[in-house]
Amino acid sequence: MKLVLSRKGFDSSTGGVPSPIFPDGSMVSLPIPDKTSAITYGDIRHKGAPLAPVVAHLTTGRIAPHYGAHLDPDVVAPALVRQPGWRPLFGQTGPAQGHLKNHCVGAGDLFLFFGLFRRLEDQAKSLWWAADAAPCHVLWGWLQVAEVIQIDQLPAETIKWARYHPHFQRRGGANNTLYIARKRLMLAYQNCADILGAGVFPNFSLNLQLTETGSRRASLWSLPPWFNPSSRRPPLTYHANTQRWKKMAGTVKLLAASRGQEFILDCDHYPEAISWVYELISTNQ
Repeated sequence: MKLVLSRKGFDSSTGGVPSPIFPDGSMVSLPIPDKTSAITYGDIRHKGAPLAPVVAHLTTGRIAPHYGAHLDPDVVAPALVRQPGWRPLFGQTGPAQGHLKNHCVGAGDLFLFFGLFRRLEDQAKSLWWAADAAPCHVLWGWLQVAEVIQIDQLPAETIKWARYHPHFQRRGGANNTLYIARKRLMLAYQNCADILGAGVFPNFSLNLQLTETGSRRASLWSLPPWFNPSSRRPPLTYHANTQRWKKMAGTVKLLAASRGQEFILDCDHYPEAISWVYELISTNQ
């Protein structure tokens, strides 16, 4: 199995602000703006309520409810009105998809989605960014691949339930690809019978935070020590420079690449990743 740490959602350059961690600990990844998408922020719901007012407030009105939203990955069924047969899915294209393809990411492999988040607090009867909380990278969801589909090779009458997805408005793009989720998670030596093949982590917890606790630099990560590469174990892709890694007691620090969407780890070389992923998903789903 390959594990893909996949950067998705708002950040300082796309969207302009982090995604929110609410005072009650719940969190939501905000989908990035997309002028070509048929989905608007006004269409999307979070925990039964419209997402658009949250986006408009946190961006001080720059992103209005009628703006197109790139809802991708799309892994929460109640987020939109669905057609029969809907399944969680994720699209990728261009160089990022080329990277996934070059590493043979496909059926059985697992995406862990992360993004930039920041805690909110109550300020004068309104929620705003907590002054004592720096933005940090947080894992927010997962998708295990059941099948990989090339969009531009699809006959017109197939998977009608997926035609709303933003990547169908990007036809003609290089390597335009869909990853369809498994119905149930399947990990070697783990009992996953009660775990869906895709979903989100609804609440923040420290074991979902990639950024080192207390760091003002979101890209400085603190990871389990087994992440540390060696001459016999290829590193997380985009992180071959040994100066990015620093092994310490009980952890390994990584200065994560600021560019790149898909960071791939081959679990054949890192079998510890299987139980780590299981623990994350089973305790935070």
